[in-house]
Amino acid sequence: MSIHGLLTKKSSKKFPTKYIFVSGGVLSGLGKGITAASLGVILKEHGYRVTNIKCENYLNIDSGNINPTEHGDVFLCEDGLEADLDLGSYERFLGEEVGHNNFTTMGQIYSKVIENTKNLEYGGKTVDALPYVPEEAIKRIKIAAKGYDIILIELGGTAGEYQNMIYYEAYRTLNLREPNNTLHLHLTYFPRPSHINELKSKPTQLSVRLLNSMGVQPDFIIGRAEEEIDEKRKEKVAYYCNLNKEDVISNPDCETIYQIPLIFKDQNLDVRVLEKLGLPSKKTELKSWKNLVKTVLSEKKKTVKIAIIAKYIATGDYELKDSYHSLLESLEHAGWYHKTNIEIEFVHAEKLEKDNQEALDKLKAADGIVVPIGWGSRGVEGKIKAIEYARVNKVPYLGLCYGMQLASVEYARNVVGLNDAHTTEVDEETSNPIIHDIPFNEKYQRIKGEGASMRLGAYDCVLKEGSLAHKIYKKHKAFKDEKKSIISERHRHRFEFNNKYREVLENAGFVISGTSPDDFFVEMIELPQNKHPFFIATQAHPEYKSRPLDPHPMFVEYIGAVLNTK
Repeated sequence: MSIHGLLTKKSSKKFPTKYIFVSGGVLSGLGKGITAASLGVILKEHGYRVTNIKCENYLNIDSGNINPTEHGDVFLCEDGLEADLDLGSYERFLGEEVGHNNFTTMGQIYSKVIENTKNLEYGGKTVDALPYVPEEAIKRIKIAAKGYDIILIELGGTAGEYQNMIYYEAYRTLNLREPNNTLHLHLTYFPRPSHINELKSKPTQLSVRLLNSMGVQPDFIIGRAEEEIDEKRKEKVAYYCNLNKEDVISNPDCETIYQIPLIFKDQNLDVRVLEKLGLPSKKTELKSWKNLVKTVLSEKKKTVKIAIIAKYIATGDYELKDSYHSLLESLEHAGWYHKTNIEIEFVHAEKLEKDNQEALDKLKAADGIVVPIGWGSRGVEGKIKAIEYARVNKVPYLGLCYGMQLASVEYARNVVGLNDAHTTEVDEETSNPIIHDIPFNEKYQRIKGEGASMRLGAYDCVLKEGSLAHKIYKKHKAFKDEKKSIISERHRHRFEFNNKYREVLENAGFVISGTSPDDFFVEMIELPQNKHPFFIATQAHPEYKSRPLDPHPMFVEYIGAVLNTK
């Protein structure tokens, strides 16, 4: 047995579960999820089993019905959970799947407490927010931690917001009960005003004072800043925030987020954390992580330009790239695999729909085209134009979810000749519904709301032997069951390919390369390689399973095809 195995086996029996809370102060968007995930990476290197839970503030039950331009990309989990994109960071950093146990919202917690009162589970007591709501939060944290040595608890929002005070009360309560098993890391911002040539620590001091007012004393300050926090600033923060200077950790801007575990390790954060938790540490190397960062930062001689036909991109005067976060990550992973720079060009689908010259120029300059997830009618014709351009001009094409559905519509219209072909999501009256919704069947779908059912989570797919899809998964040994040509990918959609149109499209050269094991769903389509160098689309979402140390085969081969045809 390896040293890693020995330590894991020993620690899981000898030590009670340890709880590390990660909160944020000063402003949102500092990177609590990346900070927690990075700490998880270096703790995992010591042989401990590490997991996480994200505690969100909003009353939504999950992230699935929040507009992407409002909250960024939903991260889709194996068990069908639609969660905050931070859970994607945990999967990519820790290399382990997460799901319903790893995500909770105030909506879930309050709903459960109210349900419990109806069922008289509190023995007829007057149920106030305190202590019953924090106790429900603690219960969920304990469930997520079961079977693990260490759990990282990321608290959504920023200290001082009334929405998340329940979570701070949960920490305070748990810390009173298990003081030797809990830690609190507080992530704050050190601004550097343009007219002052130094980092300012006062916002951090004020944020810690807010914590103190809730009965919380952080064990570590993690300082986000444009640059390394100098010793003078560390000394000042340590003095005013009741810490040792060694417990003020610098978290500077860097070229890639994957440097952060190494930055933390250089400051002995892992050793300090384990020491405070009473856990043994060992010498660690982080070799695979160092090799990854070396690859990411290395000079690359090749560059490809990928056009993403986007509709969830504009937010005021800014472009919100977080709406496609998992897709961007997956393309980057594949770029690192090929030692190639990936240059992303967002093409606004609505502008393309109106033949906007700027949008058309961006499309024509692209080496590859991707049509990702989408909902509703806005920008649909622009996406279909992009798909037609990719097909006709033999530009490598990758369609994801809506990108598969609209590729089917485009082929039916422009190759088969069904001019009014469409999806009933956009045109309920079309006489050729290539894509349609199906009656609810609990075997396949989950109810997401009144009158709305969806396929969510992992589903199996049988690939057609000899197809491009089959070759890709075979090359990368990515089958769930190679003998039966079965793969498994995550799904998040409502509408399906209409089986009535299989034969007419296939007779016109359209290849259905993947179906559900019972042959009820079309899961993957493509064009023959003697007709197009790389044209493939899937109803699934492979972008949610790609990891920096294990890029998804579909994206690896897509970027490879782009390089070959450039």
